[in-house]
Amino acid sequence: MGEVRRTARRLAGLGASATAAMIAYGAGYERTAYTLRRVPVPVLPDGTRPLRVLHLSDLHVTAGQRDKLAWLSELARLVPDLVALTGDVVCANEARGPLLAALEPLFAFPGVFVPGNNDYFVPTPRSPHRYLRRDAPADPRGEPLDWPALARALAVDGGWTELTNARTVVGLAGLRLDLRGVDDARLRRDRPALVAGPPEAGTDVAIGLSHTPEPRVLDAFAADGVGLVLSGHTHGGQVRLPGLGALVSNCGLDRARVRGLSRHGGAGGPTWVHVSPGLGTSPYAPIRLGCRPEATLLSLVASPAAARG
Repeated sequence: MGEVRRTARRLAGLGASATAAMIAYGAGYERTAYTLRRVPVPVLPDGTRPLRVLHLSDLHVTAGQRDKLAWLSELARLVPDLVALTGDVVCANEARGPLLAALEPLFAFPGVFVPGNNDYFVPTPRSPHRYLRRDAPADPRGEPLDWPALARALAVDGGWTELTNARTVVGLAGLRLDLRGVDDARLRRDRPALVAGPPEAGTDVAIGLSHTPEPRVLDAFAADGVGLVLSGHTHGGQVRLPGLGALVSNCGLDRARVRGLSRHGGAGGPTWVHVSPGLGTSPYAPIRLGCRPEATLLSLVASPAAARG
């Protein structure tokens, strides 16, 4: 019996050591192992040229994150046709200046953006166990963040277009795009009715932005014939385990679709949905495991099934 107890203690010690090693790896290396992923999306009408869309989300920038900001600036080398920023941009008002400086090279390209739930309030400490609860209530609200000031800077200094419960049509790289977006669905600030309706006549594709990929928003976009929806919020699960994948989705989307490209059905037919794992984390949960921080270069390509609006 004594030998059994000693073996059990050794196994428990090994388990604790392995857990500590994983946490150290996720917090010390993986959360700053910034990665670029390239993903083709067959959504354009047959015969049209590809369109390069740089999808950024969940930056969660703090003023001292020099490595992240430098990596972000270097993405301009990709020469995208469009930059799409889907929310949770900064963690503090004092991070706004460093962020805008880092984005300056990307302001050379057209861009669109919407806010996320963490663009309205400074993050607050919370128990890590809360993250694992499927029924966890909305995050407690800290001091207000000045999202209007950041949005003005992105629009005025950067020349990007805000799509917060708004839509527009733009000509880009020889194509006409119907672009629409909603405010954050996590905070129930989304108003899909304000951007509802089929794609504008003569447009090649409709693209929707929603920080949180709540199914009700995806349903609304799909019903209107939006060809591609861009979202973030999930951090790809943030912690992913072999054989299990993401432990949580942090929204109504199923765990299998919290990262990458998938199809979402609706009354108007299925739409493509790309959920970015994002480039950051809350400062109070600074760990990623099995889910590196990512930016994504989406290559929108011709699909014979796509019809011109």
